[in-house]
Amino acid sequence: MKIAFTHNLRLTDSEEEAEFDTAETVDAIASALASAGHEVEKIEVSGPASHLVSRLEASDPDLIFNTAEGRRGRAREAFYPALFGELGFPYTGSDAYVLTLTLDKWLTKLVLNAHGVDSPRSRLVSPNELSRISDSGIGLSFPVIVKPNYEGSSKGIGDEAVARDPRGLVALLKQSLSSYPAGVLVEEFIPGSDVSVGFLAGVEGDGILAPVEYVVDPVARNRYNIYDYRLKNVSPSYVHVRCPADISRDVAARLRVISRTVFTSLGIRDVGRIDFRLGDDGRIYLLEVNALPSLERGAGLFAGAAHAGLSYDMAISAIVKSAALRWKLATPLELGTASRKKSQQVRVGFTYNMKRVDSKAGDDAEAEYDPPETISAISDGLAHHGHAVVHLEATPDLPRLLAESNVDLVFNIAEGLVGRNREAQVPALCELLGIPYTGSDSATLAIALDKALTKKVLKQHDILTPEFQLFETGRERLSPTLRFPVIVKPNAEGSSKGIAGTSVVDDETGMRAAVRALIEKYRQPALVEEYIPGREFTIGLLGDRRPRVLPPMEICFKDRAITRPVYDFQVKQEWEKHVEYRCPAPVTPAELKVLERAARETFSALDCRDVARVDVKMNPQGQVYVLEVNPLPGLTPDYSDLVLIARAAGIDYRTLIGEILAGGLKRMREKRRGLAEQRAGDKNVPEKAGDKAADRTDRTEKTNGQATPVTSAGGS
Repeated sequence: MKIAFTHNLRLTDSEEEAEFDTAETVDAIASALASAGHEVEKIEVSGPASHLVSRLEASDPDLIFNTAEGRRGRAREAFYPALFGELGFPYTGSDAYVLTLTLDKWLTKLVLNAHGVDSPRSRLVSPNELSRISDSGIGLSFPVIVKPNYEGSSKGIGDEAVARDPRGLVALLKQSLSSYPAGVLVEEFIPGSDVSVGFLAGVEGDGILAPVEYVVDPVARNRYNIYDYRLKNVSPSYVHVRCPADISRDVAARLRVISRTVFTSLGIRDVGRIDFRLGDDGRIYLLEVNALPSLERGAGLFAGAAHAGLSYDMAISAIVKSAALRWKLATPLELGTASRKKSQQVRVGFTYNMKRVDSKAGDDAEAEYDPPETISAISDGLAHHGHAVVHLEATPDLPRLLAESNVDLVFNIAEGLVGRNREAQVPALCELLGIPYTGSDSATLAIALDKALTKKVLKQHDILTPEFQLFETGRERLSPTLRFPVIVKPNAEGSSKGIAGTSVVDDETGMRAAVRALIEKYRQPALVEEYIPGREFTIGLLGDRRPRVLPPMEICFKDRAITRPVYDFQVKQEWEKHVEYRCPAPVTPAELKVLERAARETFSALDCRDVARVDVKMNPQGQVYVLEVNPLPGLTPDYSDLVLIARAAGIDYRTLIGEILAGGLKRMREKRRGLAEQRAGDKNVPEKAGDKAADRTDRTEKTNGQATPVTSAGGS
């Protein structure tokens, strides 16, 4: 089957991302799915839901394997299953209702208490009840433990969460409610030990796995013997998972009966986990239910699966099989062969300019073009997504070749041949022929290549950019708003062509000499821009109207003696020698917010779409200045900035190509729907004389294997 694997990627060690999947877990799940014969597309769901919808519609998977936790709100775990259901995509795991219920510890206990499942006496507390509890007490026996009611991964739980008296409880509630204002659960503390029971549908008959206990190294064991946040997320090496748990047969049997009641009563599907407390008094207390449990290799769920004779890959396959049977999908086990619904193959025209001059030797004539290995990697990435790839090098023959190619869509990375509008040449040609394409349109590409024009647009949108002046001859009067030092650049070049360490000058004499040299060499105006001291970042974006902003990457110069570093052409050719890339960049939450806002506003101001990269400087005062925008960023594997940024965000190369392609596929489908609706409308209109002739000129007709271009604008 074709499986879309939706997940949240953990990029930091913060508590906010504790429930997210690490890169190792994502790779392990994807590998397990692939080893079972499935075609897997990894989709990191952070960012606008509209982008996720576009990705799914473009991918059209048979099944979604979902581990996405969501970022905020009491129903965050339910958001994605609800969205999948609305879109009509089958998915693994429990439905939105069950996920909403189980994320709410208090509500889960109420439901299960009605089914005879025992749990510690507890009370849900919201901020407006704090004063009442301070006056009249909580009505529970001490000690009590205070837990966030709508969190997982033991967030907010530890020795410090246990209160032994009313005064300690009030202080603890004030602190906990400030961090978790949605509500906290106050629960009578049960002396004893923790065990978990996992569920894998179809395994061991009823899916109930053997109980698992967590054995903590004595040096790390906490006072109350709680499997807490620290042990789960900070010091997991001190914890050993033991399966089956060292408990009596009677307790194991009772756990199985209770677990069956819980999973059945709540309607848990495919996979789940229950956490119990075995009291010193011999009673079994339910603590919480997780309908979206961790699928990390070392998780207790897989210890239980191993005891049942299942490897990690087999356990992942069991989840898929359960979901496939429930959704009545064809599976390899049923049919004996891997099957998936066959959609019509899309013919993707791949437009590019191939580099034939070695830029590292100092010749920057083809610096913006792509080497053969990049062309090959992108082609492989497109083919990996099931498309037929038609190579179309952007030579002067391209208009004829494109018209004859009969492609459904163009994946464009072509830089064009000459002129300040060269990057707009291929998109303009696609628009003329009515062929949808990836990336920004011709207007955006033309503006973005012109640095001075870009800066005018940014200023019009109140986006900070360094003061500048455009010189066409070098003899123009110096603007009084320009302050030294300044940096001198060609106005319409990319890949840092024409920029060197010597491009930064301190006086008018040096500036005019640099301007004249650039005008003479590149036959175009020179941009003189105020040099901004501080940290330099580049930020990638993926999507359309509300793009997903990828983690910022900082460019750090290794030679600390350089007081005015310039990320110039030569540095980029030998970057290993001169710079190191830090991604995600080490910035504060406030700095990250400013960087992301600058990138997002720039993307919007220039009407970018699908992909772009924004280069910025942050001065010592924390102000972010946009230097330039690249809506046609490099895609060389293991080299280009965007590729490195994507990797840090957990997006592998082929997935990145798929992300960029998704926008073009969406526009292709919109065009097809529009044509279908138009034809349906035409059938309901009485035919007039000349309609047939007009219809023939409005459609692409195939004659002797060649295509006559449509005259209408099509879906750019």
